Amino acid sequence: MDIRRKQQIVVEALEDVKGRDIVIFNTARLPSMFERVIIASGDSSRQVKALADHVRDKVTENGGKVYGVEGERGGEWVLVDLGEIVV
Repeated sequence: MDIRRKQQIVVEALEDVKGRDIVIFNTARLPSMFERVIIASGDSSRQVKALADHVRDKVTENGGKVYGVEGERGGEWVLVDLGEIVV
């Protein structure tokens, strides 16, 4: 999947669940393992978990791969690893 398409899917998924303060960092020119970092805020740990779940579902529905999810248990923060994008 093209990175721009994957980025669009992630942002739309975050907006669907009312994610706030969505910021996209293009890290393609930095020596890292990914090309984009997308950060969003939620109002509660429940919403943060819902944001991560929705991103994971939408990326998978569109043929993308989710490599891992961290931090779901507490819900204070959740990291979704999509390969070239980290949310």
